[in-house]
Amino acid sequence: MKVKVFDEECERDLENSINNFLHNDIDVIDIKYQVAIAINGEEQIYCFTAMIIYH
Repeated sequence: MKVKVFDEECERDLENSINNFLHNDIDVIDIKYQVAIAINGEEQIYCFTAMIIYH
C-alpha cells in the first residue's frame, strides 16, 4: 500500500494533478480531500489537498 499527497492553491490545479496521477495503472483504495483557509492581513489563503491511498 502507498500514498500520494497533492497540495495546490486552487481546485482546478488539484483536479488536474489528481487526474494526471490517475492515468497510471494503480488500484485506488481511498481518496481523502481537505481545504484549509488562512487569513494574512486582508488576504485569504486557500490550500486544497488530497491524499490518494493506492496499491
